[in-house]
Amino acid sequence: MTSRRAWPVAAVFAAAILVILSGAARGGATGALVHSHGLSAFGPLKYPADFQHFDYVNPGAPKGGSLAMTGIQAQNSFDSLNPFIVKGVPAEGIDLTFDTLMTRAIDEPDAVYGLVAKAVTYPPDKAWAEFELRPEARFSDGSPVTAADVVASFDLLKHHGAPVYRLMLRDVAKAEARGPHTVRYTFTGEVRRDLPLIVATLPILSKAYYAKHDFEKTTVEPPLGSGPYKVGDVKLGRSITYTRRADYWAKDLPVNRGRFNFDTIRYDFFRDRNAQMEAFKAGVYDLREEFTAKTWETEYDFPAVRDKRVVKAVLPDRTPSGVQGFFMNTRRAEFADRRVREALDLAFDFRWINKTLFYGQYTRTRSIFENSDLTPHGTPSAAERALLDPFKAILPPSVFGPAYTPPDSGGTNDNRANLRKAVDLLRQAGWTIRNGTLVDAAGKPFQIEFLEFDPSIERVIGPYTQALARLGIKSSIRLVDMAQYQQRLVDFDYDVITARFSLPNTPGLEQRSYWSSAAADAPGSFNYAGVRNKAVDALVEDVVSARSRAELATACAALDRVIMAERYLIPQWYKPTHWIAYWDKFGRPAPKALYDRGIVDLWWVDPSKASRLTRGAS
Repeated sequence: MTSRRAWPVAAVFAAAILVILSGAARGGATGALVHSHGLSAFGPLKYPADFQHFDYVNPGAPKGGSLAMTGIQAQNSFDSLNPFIVKGVPAEGIDLTFDTLMTRAIDEPDAVYGLVAKAVTYPPDKAWAEFELRPEARFSDGSPVTAADVVASFDLLKHHGAPVYRLMLRDVAKAEARGPHTVRYTFTGEVRRDLPLIVATLPILSKAYYAKHDFEKTTVEPPLGSGPYKVGDVKLGRSITYTRRADYWAKDLPVNRGRFNFDTIRYDFFRDRNAQMEAFKAGVYDLREEFTAKTWETEYDFPAVRDKRVVKAVLPDRTPSGVQGFFMNTRRAEFADRRVREALDLAFDFRWINKTLFYGQYTRTRSIFENSDLTPHGTPSAAERALLDPFKAILPPSVFGPAYTPPDSGGTNDNRANLRKAVDLLRQAGWTIRNGTLVDAAGKPFQIEFLEFDPSIERVIGPYTQALARLGIKSSIRLVDMAQYQQRLVDFDYDVITARFSLPNTPGLEQRSYWSSAAADAPGSFNYAGVRNKAVDALVEDVVSARSRAELATACAALDRVIMAERYLIPQWYKPTHWIAYWDKFGRPAPKALYDRGIVDLWWVDPSKASRLTRGAS
């Protein structure tokens, strides 16, 4: 089964920013201005100012050749090259065309180093951050990247971009050019830990370009960026190709050595998973990440795999898996009562599904910070209690007991004991079974529509709907295309969806978009469950304002306890690896960088392998 996420309604770059949120760099004497070549959270930078390349790259990797692959929404295509607004389905890979002030190091939890900006200066209280731009930075049309472009980018994203930008930039008061190559951001509020890094990783847009183009409209016109690639061939509904810029201004910077090695990168799209798989077997494209356990176990026994022309690789994933689950829309009356949500959790028989459908490949998710050191264990610590106790009157008692453990069904597809508990909870919440149908006091039946865009989820929801029927709940699956799905997410027009939050190593401001009351009413936010909870709001701010890794762990554990106890979602599953299959023409660094697959920007075409490779299923 797919380990998947709902394709974000916000910009591609916004998702990237959420993954690398962190605090400010250490350096300089106490009370003195900090001047640094990078930013990091809670600790010193790994790489010194004079570093020559990241440790995880091959600085001598050959340039050339092509990479053709499918992406996260491989069977759904795209209709826009504007990734910064809610409207439209943005093309995958479009972030390759844009630069940022600083760029991520993927062997550190959350560090970034100078790209367009060669240095940053800020005071100890982080009231502002001033970036010094490289004069040589250029857009792909040859025009210079200036402080005015950085300021215009901030203004466009904060005031006209997708809601996630407005949430992230809420406490960024202004950006101002203090010279052609100096830009200063001014921050407000008491919580400023993440703000320097957020603005350091915003995409840089051309002020002149958007003076002539409507930023708030979808478009298939290639945007003007300053990144390593530009948009090449666009075939709507079929593929998009990015071409490496030979004149890329930053190709020799230390942060880019050994990176961006392919001359072309192409994303292909297919009408369904079967067509996608058959195209891969025929050699139409080079590489695919497999998200479906059944496919990984049963459909890779073809000649090219057996004779090693196609490689199956399991790459370790050290990034937090976050949380994937059925998100219940508490804006709707049926899901407003926590006891109802707990009953629906009890009805989900993960053990049987994992054994029968997933070949035992997955582990049940227990935490919104799964696969990280931020998950809660046992009963709350004294530090956690200090954060939780002020809200004891409004929290379920289970928050103060052992950490959430998913209900165990036994794996027999019977699940009677859990269903009996579910019936009791539904009765306590005011629902009764009448003539085999669960109804409320007014006689209205309980019905659930699962809104989905991926047909592969049907085989998971099918057994679940049978269990729900035993509770008297009528449920159905509504499959829609990506455009309709995305719009319904924006409008919060659904009962239940399947979604995944991929979280950063250092959680921060992105938590507001996922869980805060303010985000619950912001169309296009990631608060899919419609969480409005004073305790959650306060704990999110505790996460955002944590001053050390220990404080962060405490705040995350407390937040996790409340989210899981309130049952805003029914957790599904995760695996701490990536399943990658590819035609054997590539070289790749060893070992893999800790916190990213690194395929697009770190792999390369090995000429000797490519010359020997023959394609096709036979």
